[in-house]
Amino acid sequence: SKKCLYIDDPAGVQLYGGWGWAVLFGAFISIGFSYAFPKALAIFFKEIQDFFGTSYSEVAWVSSIMLAATYGGGPISSILVNRFGSRPVVIFGGLLCGIGMVSASFCTSIMQLYICVGLMSGFGLALNLQPSVIIIGKYFLKRRPIANGLAMAGSPVMLCTLAPLNQFLFDNFGWRGSFLILGAILLNCCVAGALFRPIGHATGPIQKEANKEVKETAKAYLDCSLFKHRGFLIYLVGNVLMFLGFFAPIVFLAPYAKHMGIDEYSAAFLLSILAIVDMIARPTTGLIANSKWVRPKIQYFFSFSIAFNGACHLLCPLASDYAGLVIYSVFFGLAFGMVCAMLFETLMDLVGAVRFTSAVGLVTIAECCTILLGPPVGGALIDTFGDYKYMFIKCGAVMVLAGTFLFIMNYYNYRMLAKEEKAVGTKDPEHGKPMNEGSNNWDSEKMQDGQELEPLTDEQGLKKEVNGLTEV
Repeated sequence: SKKCLYIDDPAGVQLYGGWGWAVLFGAFISIGFSYAFPKALAIFFKEIQDFFGTSYSEVAWVSSIMLAATYGGGPISSILVNRFGSRPVVIFGGLLCGIGMVSASFCTSIMQLYICVGLMSGFGLALNLQPSVIIIGKYFLKRRPIANGLAMAGSPVMLCTLAPLNQFLFDNFGWRGSFLILGAILLNCCVAGALFRPIGHATGPIQKEANKEVKETAKAYLDCSLFKHRGFLIYLVGNVLMFLGFFAPIVFLAPYAKHMGIDEYSAAFLLSILAIVDMIARPTTGLIANSKWVRPKIQYFFSFSIAFNGACHLLCPLASDYAGLVIYSVFFGLAFGMVCAMLFETLMDLVGAVRFTSAVGLVTIAECCTILLGPPVGGALIDTFGDYKYMFIKCGAVMVLAGTFLFIMNYYNYRMLAKEEKAVGTKDPEHGKPMNEGSNNWDSEKMQDGQELEPLTDEQGLKKEVNGLTEV
């Protein structure tokens, strides 16, 4: 019979199957909306710009604020999850998303859209994203890479669906009616959150430990000692620079196609093409990055992916017709998927699993600045020169620069790590590896499910023993 692991819980929560797959489905929905929704809104930008009489730069702030709120709200979301659990946080986030979009349908100025769509819905998406990632780690252990891959596939699937759907809604209901309907659709995040069944109970000393962990989690996001970490600083500078040109091409791809005289549905389909290729590129990149040839020097592969992304944008102005834009969308989707697949894996490779949570929190906060500025700066270039090509050239140049910087600095970092390892030597087991390097010597076949269960036996992530853990 099939082996299942249960926790002493009235609900009889089954890991690696059963309700775990329902949780994975909920995470698929939440993560998909969180990543895809801000990009799919670009379908409405040209019409909103004409309606309010605003510039490209002003309308681009809608997506920028939404993306910044989604990324910047990550640390707050993690703290709330540790305090209240994933289910209530995701449900509240879904309500906030829906209220924000419904309110946006009644907005009479672009500033009101910044607040309703950007801040309210953006923060609501942040409350969906982080809990979904966290709860997958609680339900899946040995199969966690597969579960994460399936959940992350929600992003391209949702983008592929939302792009033509948004165009259909606009043609039939206008942008106001579309926002009203999209607000109702986003309420499905509440349904996804309801699937996140808590694991185990927290009472007595364990509950006190939970409150203590909330405080420790808040402090973890302010672990400034990471700024003395060489590998972390290299990653931080390179990624902050990269995000200045990472999202603007997606935001302006459909408007650019419409500017070239391409019909609305064909323009929206470009985002679907990008999403389909992205969906294939992510797991493929993960397999390549996990190979014995690439993984020891995964930072070089990540640097190449960023530079390749930038090269695609530099060549985009050469596309003079729809066929050219389709080719660009294919290569853009490939490059985008490559970067996204390695974004967090490379950070863990540098700082290790112990300091990963703190590193993600600090990186996310720093990246918000360039995520916020990227699309508006691109829009300002379009307003100034009256041509989209300068926006693509700016984004491409910035990303090629970021990729080159990371490649050179990671070469320096690998050299320094080799010298440090040589200095420490292999005869002194007390010293271990240098603090600038995560562990690359791993074997997934040796992973023991039972040993990993202990930190994950409670929805609040308590690292204490829970009585009654049995194997059936």
